[in-house]
Amino acid sequence: MVFLMYHELELPGCSPCRLEAGYTRYVLTAADFRAQMQSLAAAGWNGLNVSQALAFPECPAVAITFDDGCETDLLVVSPILQSLNFNATFYITYCFLDTPGYLTREQLRRLSDLGFEIGCHSMTHAYLSDLDDAGLQREIAESKVYLEHVLGKPVRHFSCPGGRFDRRVEEVARAAGYRSVTTSRLHANSRSTNQYALGRIAVMRDTQLREFEALCQGHGFWQMNLRSSLQQGAKHFLGNSLYDRVRSVMLKQQAPQ
Repeated sequence: MVFLMYHELELPGCSPCRLEAGYTRYVLTAADFRAQMQSLAAAGWNGLNVSQALAFPECPAVAITFDDGCETDLLVVSPILQSLNFNATFYITYCFLDTPGYLTREQLRRLSDLGFEIGCHSMTHAYLSDLDDAGLQREIAESKVYLEHVLGKPVRHFSCPGGRFDRRVEEVARAAGYRSVTTSRLHANSRSTNQYALGRIAVMRDTQLREFEALCQGHGFWQMNLRSSLQQGAKHFLGNSLYDRVRSVMLKQQAPQ
């Protein structure tokens, strides 16, 4: 099964939560997101949260996930999903709560009360592979406790900021009581997939509807994996911080003038 990864939808008259090109390429219009969801529904597919997806039902389905905890999760995404009887998992970065453009604690509880699943996306959105053991505990384990206090219910699933993942992340997540960890590795998942290293497919602003439909069926991954392999090599050679700075410069140069 394909796990889809989204971030933020556009809200008319409002700037996205972050303005750098490396982020805005993940920001979709509401119209595009609605068209994607309607395409799935018209084809008889279901949109599931992570817990539902990990049961791997026989019916055609994708898992729908959103990272960060932007306020458009509640204001724009949830009505579209509800209209189609779809569910989703919203991964929340705890320290983003109650900051401009992101969910407030009350909005987060409303999103949960609507029946959507809430997961954790770390404490501060730090790259986990850069952290020592104490940092991993704070970002993975402590953030779970804080979110559960806000929600008054268990938080069972974790997603890695920037997709940065290693064996230590899995070990800390297991010990903290999570049931799964999602990464940005480009593959579909099955019953045989390690649930603490699940793959996800990022849906980008320039993803066309036909391409989206193919991705949901597990097609076209080889091209994405080729790009990802080159990126991973660059990250390993440059390190996360320098890689992000170089990528930011390149994206600015490519942007229309």
